[in-house]
Order: sequence, then C-alpha cells, then structure tokens
Amino acid sequence: MSGGGGGRGKRQIEEEHENHERWLVSYADMITVLMALFIVLYAMSQVDEEKFLELRQSLAAGFGSQVDLNGSPNVMTGQGVAPMAAIAPSIVESANGGARGRTVRPEIAPTDPVSEAMAAQRRRQFAEAKAEAERLQRIADEVNAALRSRKLLSDVRVVIDDRGLVISLVSEHVVFAADLATLTTRGARVVDTLAPVLTGLADDLQIDGHTNQVDVQPKYYPTDWDLSAARAITVLRRLHEVGGVPEERLKASAYGHERPLVDPAEPGSQRVNKRVDIIVESALPAETRALLPQASAGARTPTPTTDPAPTKEAP
Repeated sequence: MSGGGGGRGKRQIEEEHENHERWLVSYADMITVLMALFIVLYAMSQVDEEKFLELRQSLAAGFGSQVDLNGSPNVMTGQGVAPMAAIAPSIVESANGGARGRTVRPEIAPTDPVSEAMAAQRRRQFAEAKAEAERLQRIADEVNAALRSRKLLSDVRVVIDDRGLVISLVSEHVVFAADLATLTTRGARVVDTLAPVLTGLADDLQIDGHTNQVDVQPKYYPTDWDLSAARAITVLRRLHEVGGVPEERLKASAYGHERPLVDPAEPGSQRVNKRVDIIVESALPAETRALLPQASAGARTPTPTTDPAPTKEAP
C-alpha cells in the first residue's frame, strides 16, 4: 500500500512540472522573424542611389558581372547568365536551298548593365564638372576684367585645377619683398582689386603661402614654413579687414618651398614660385573635381612676368 501511494505521488509531481505553454516559444520566434523581415523591407525601401551602385558593382564582381538588380528575372529564376538583348533570328540556308533547307540561328547581343551604369555615372560626373568649370571660368573672366581695368593683369596667373579656381599672385611687384611678409603697395592694390569679385561669391577661399626654392635661410623667420604662413595670413587679413570677405569663408595654409608653380630649373622661376595662391574651392565631390582640368580645357590663363634667370635671393 505504501509503495503504491508513493508512485502516485511521484506521478503527480511530474505532471505538475509539465509545461503546457511551450507553443509560446515558437510563437515568439515567429514574431521576431516577422519583425526582422519588416525592418529589412523598410530599409530596402529607402534607396540610396550611390550605395545601390556600389552594391551592384560589388555583386557583379563577385558573380562575374552576371547580376542584374534592375528587375530582370535572371537573379531568381535564371541560371546565372548575363542579361541579353532581344534575339534577332538569322536565317541560314543549307546547301540544297529552299525553305526546307533553311535553319534559324539566333544572334545574341549581350549587354553589361554594370558597365552601362558606370558609364552613365561617369557621364553625369563629367556634365557636373563641365558646368562647374564654366562657372569658375566666369569668375576668372571677372577677375581678369577687374585686373585689366587697373593694368594689373600681368601680376596674376589664373587656372582651374582639381581644387577649383586658383588665382596666383606671381609678380615680383606683388609677392613680398625679400624675407618679409608685408604686402608691397602694388601687392595691396592687386588684393584690393580681387576682393570685390571674391566677396560676391559663396565659395570658401583657401589662401596658400609659398616661398621659392633657393637655399637661403629667411632673415626674420626660423624656416620657410613660417615665412610662407605669415605671407598667407597677410593676404587673408587684407581680404577680410579691407576687402570685406567674411572670415568664416577664409582659411590659410603654408607650403614653404615644397610646391613650386614652375620647374625651379627654369630661368626666372624663383620669382614666380615665391607667391601666394587664392583658391576658390569647388564644392563638388573629390571624384568629380578630378575631372575639372579636363572639363575646362579652354580655360584662359594670363601669362605671368618672368625674369632672365633666377638669383640667390632670399625666399
């Protein structure tokens, strides 16, 4: 009797621990999966064209340029073949001729959607670079007209490169006296002539100071870096304090003798390389800015004055 009672008690204990709500685990898993699905669908609905092109290119590279993300069914139902153009039947007659001897051979003209997309993107970038180059050229024309009216055109060199419009103060009359960072009287006239044109722009301005490449220690500054920085700041302050260019659009850099404008071995190069560059910075992305020199093939640049030969002058 006692043994049987003990067995029934044990069964009752086991029944009390039996879980009748295990279905909730599967239900929760299903809800989690559905939530993840809707999150992914929402994320896919927010299309970033640039990232989409990057994804398409990476997938094409991984699958041998055989992936089409423009709705073609070959991704899901095909066998990985590249999308094809319409099949144009070509009739080939057999040796005995006649309709019965003719066979139809399809001519397949394969296309590469990835290459087409990249070519289209390149065309868009070049069109943007062309429009920007034309805008910068109009600014260059205004700069040249202002300088020409005051007979200062030969003191400045204007060119469009991958940074934007570069206005180089290259004349020996404009660049500072030896070892000094104080603008000459003519240099101040040049900067004051440029200021009204630059003030009317919305672009940021980068002021770069440069020294020449002669091996002479600056007299009043520890290094060429200090001298070129002082000259850049002098032009920056003149543009802001006298010309009225907003200070939030101005910044300065110093390059010492590291970035000559022309080959230092050329006669007269040292007077040209000792300069200050005022750069109207383009706001285009770097990849598009790189096309600016090509897009501005017809840009006009005034010829700076040169001297017969470089001399061992101070930077």
